[in-house]
Amino acid sequence: MRVAAIDCGTNSIRLLIADGSVGGSGEVELQEVARELEIVRLGQGVDATGAFHPEALQRTFAAVDSYAELIKKHACEGVRFVATSAARDAANSAEFFDGIADRLGVPAEVITGAEEAELSFRGAVHGLPSDQITDPVLVMDIGGGSTELVLGGTTGIARAVSLDIGSVRLTERFARHDPPTPDELSAAAHLVDELLDGCGIDLTSVTTWIGVAGTATSLSAIHQGLRSYDRALVHASRLTRARLGELATELAGRTSAERVETYALHPGRADVIPFGALIADRVAERVGIDLLISETDILDGIVLGLLDMALVEMRQPDTLEG
Repeated sequence: MRVAAIDCGTNSIRLLIADGSVGGSGEVELQEVARELEIVRLGQGVDATGAFHPEALQRTFAAVDSYAELIKKHACEGVRFVATSAARDAANSAEFFDGIADRLGVPAEVITGAEEAELSFRGAVHGLPSDQITDPVLVMDIGGGSTELVLGGTTGIARAVSLDIGSVRLTERFARHDPPTPDELSAAAHLVDELLDGCGIDLTSVTTWIGVAGTATSLSAIHQGLRSYDRALVHASRLTRARLGELATELAGRTSAERVETYALHPGRADVIPFGALIADRVAERVGIDLLISETDILDGIVLGLLDMALVEMRQPDTLEG
């Protein structure tokens, strides 16, 4: 069965089309058909105004139009569109929801924090070698508007939190210069530390730390000196605690233009990556172990969920009426 998942965040919108089958162990296996990413900055100004900017909506709808064409081209049997932080915060969200439904024929779902955690955790762990993972596992997703921390293991999720600190949110709130000044970075770090200290997760207990999504994968690509992005090299790579600190300092010391010129970095991330790196560095200070990078994340979790439901329906015996 072929399905499509779209994850719409504060900074980017991403598409995964995949075929699913049941492996020998009875687990659902994925074969990727297409994976796309567009930087649309849907959360532009939401933190300050409480509403989506018209240009941000226009960029997002243009990306969804292109995704709708791909979904049609690949004859997907199931589609799910998930919206996260920015959609929760916007006063004019109806315009967003109506635009998505018109283009895709399915609703844009603002999922609960609990479901988001489950999808992110399952997707992140699914794509990594089992011999690299020991419990307890912390999955970290640094988005544009928020950062999700999910603690779990083979028995399920123990605790999940969503913190109102993301690369775009911190940039818009604290950055007044390019590159940011030490005082701006210090003020942002103070907020991050405050929220991490009160998050309710014992970060020192973690034995496997997994990073997913744009900030983590971009940091790995920068660390490896990639001149063009290579998912195969990024997936299952590692960043040490010390290296994360070096990257945070290095990125904060360059202008946005210099970051684009120097690294394999999408221009749409160049202005916000210092604050994403800052968040990762502050988590690393508490976890104290290497960060394992996963290219599979909430998108893969959404696809696995769609396939689970389809397989359940296929296995149900036919019933006769009357």
